[in-house]
This record gives sequence, C-alpha cells and structure tokens, in this order.
Amino acid sequence: MSRVLVTGGGSGIGRAVAQDFAARGHDVTIAGRRMDGLEETAQGTDITCRSVDVTDEAAVDALFDAPFDIVVANAGAGKPSRVADLSLQQWNDTLAVNLTGTFLTFRAGLRGMGQGGRLIALASTASLQGGANIAAYVAAKHGVLGLVRSLAIEVARGGITCNAVCPGFVDTDMGQAAVTGVMERLDVDREKAERMVVSGNPMRRMISTDEVTAAVRFLASPEASMVNGHALSVSGGEI
Repeated sequence: MSRVLVTGGGSGIGRAVAQDFAARGHDVTIAGRRMDGLEETAQGTDITCRSVDVTDEAAVDALFDAPFDIVVANAGAGKPSRVADLSLQQWNDTLAVNLTGTFLTFRAGLRGMGQGGRLIALASTASLQGGANIAAYVAAKHGVLGLVRSLAIEVARGGITCNAVCPGFVDTDMGQAAVTGVMERLDVDREKAERMVVSGNPMRRMISTDEVTAAVRFLASPEASMVNGHALSVSGGEI
C-alpha cells in the first residue's frame, strides 16, 4: 500500500484518480480549495481531505507532515481570453495555480520521498501545442512540462520518476465548460459545440476520466520505473 496525494481532488480528473487509488487499497489524501467537493469525492471511502490552496507555499508545505510515495499534481484552472484582452492579473493567476502550484507540490513532495517515488503532473495537450484564446493556460502548461523534464533528471539517481499526463478535452465539468463557452460565443447548440471542441481529436469524442486515470495508474506503477521525464498524451492521436 502506498501513500498517495492528489491535488485538485474535489472534481473531475483529480476525483477519478483519487477514487481509483483508494479502490485499489492505497492510503489517499486529496487537497483542494473547496471542502464540499473534497468530501463528495471521499464519500464512502477512507480518503483524507485537506483544504489547501496550492499557490500558498506554507499551506502546501504543511500538507507534507509525512512523506507520500505518489504525488499527483492535478490542481489547475484556466479561462479563455484573447491575449489582447488578457489582464496581468488573469495571466498571473493562471500561472500561479497551474505552474507555481505544481512546483510547490513537487518541491514539498520530494521531502522524505524514497526509492520508487512517483511525481505525476496533469499537464494537458496544451503543454505540447499552442491554442488560440488560451495563451496563459498554454504558457503555464508548457512550463509544467519543462518542470517535469528538468526535475526528472534531478531525481533519477534516487530511484524517483517525474512524468506528465497530457489529456485532450476530458468529459468533466471543465470540458463541458469549454463546450458551453463555444455555444455562447458562436450561438450554436450543444451538439455542434461539442463537435467543434473535440474536432482536434481524430477519434472525435471527449476522453473519459477512466482513460486518464489508467495513464496515471501506469506511471505510478513499478512497471513504469524506467519511464521518466515523459509526456504521455491521452488525446486520441491529437498529439
């Protein structure tokens, strides 16, 4: 049994990952800003909930009062905006939660992590390509992948790996928000908006949380001990 931390565990991918680890008998802790979402994830399980803002250095450090074997940095957010309309505050906030939050989580996660430890970031296909109207999110996720690739080299001799999972549009609240945004901007119905959102995926559908969770589970496994500094695209061939 491993001790597992999942940030952003109150919804979406983080919820699915945490519940999967818990169902397999691991000791799981989830962290996030909204305790109600965390408690909903934990319902009926032994998952531990911690209310934490991943951009708060002291709060993140306090999470690691005991070492974790597997740390999944999943917390993230982003809103569409053209660069010309993007405020400095929006830019800074997007980088803070996606990039700085991952840095703080991984830095603290290394404390006490031993041989076989796993650091896994949810980095998105936005870490591998550009996209109109999401420049801040793309820049942050490119930064996450750069962090992963650099940290992988630093920790390799200690038998620790650091990798990224890079999903396309996943059928979560965040994915559906993207569909709703297209509906509002282009005045189209939901079916057409969803087709437009997933048009970059050759399989032409949303990705399930189970498909992303399977990728995380693999990278956390002993069988992935020689997979390090890798960006695992879960995107139907988009990347």
